[in-house]
Amino acid sequence: MSFNDILRFLARLNQLRQGLNLKLPSEAQWEYACRAGTETATYAGQMEILGQHNAPILDKIAWYGGNSGLGFELSNGQDSSAWPKKQYPHTRAGTRRVREKEPNGWGLYDTLGNVWEWCEDHRHDSYVDAPTDGAAWVVRGRTGRVVRGGSWNADARSVRAAYRRWLGPDDRYGTLGFRCAQSIT
Repeated sequence: MSFNDILRFLARLNQLRQGLNLKLPSEAQWEYACRAGTETATYAGQMEILGQHNAPILDKIAWYGGNSGLGFELSNGQDSSAWPKKQYPHTRAGTRRVREKEPNGWGLYDTLGNVWEWCEDHRHDSYVDAPTDGAAWVVRGRTGRVVRGGSWNADARSVRAAYRRWLGPDDRYGTLGFRCAQSIT
C-alpha cells in the first residue's frame, strides 16, 4: 500500500468507528515501539553482520533477505537465487504471515523485517531541528515519507531499529506495509 492509500483507509476506518482515532506513528513513536526499552540495533541485542544477507540475530526475530526464502512456498514470491551472502540458501522469497518470529519485549511482532512500515514524517536528511516531543516532523511542501524496519528482501544492515528510508507518498511495492497508532488527543 502507498502512504496515500493508508491515509484514505485510516480516514474511512475512523469514520466508521467514531473515537478510534487511528493514524500512522511518527518516526519517534515507531522507533520507541520497535526498541521496546532497548538501546541496541535490534530489540534482541546487538547485531553482527557476517554477510550482506547474514545477521544471525535476525533469524529469530525478523524475515529479511537472509532467511525469507526458508520454507517459502507461494508462487508470488521473488527469485532470490542470486542474492549474495545469504544466511540460508533459498531461491524464492516473499512477504510472510505476521507472528511467525519472536515479538519484542512489549509483545509487538514484525517491527523489524517482513515489510517496511510507513511513518507519518516527511523525509529529512538528519534529526537537526526535529520535534523533541515524539510528534511527526511534517513540513509543508515536502513529499517524501519515511519507512522503517526493513523487509523480507532487505539486506541485514537495513533491518535494525535506527535505519530509515524514504519513498514517494504514492509508491507501492510488495515490501511496504503499515502499523497503526492510536491518537489519544
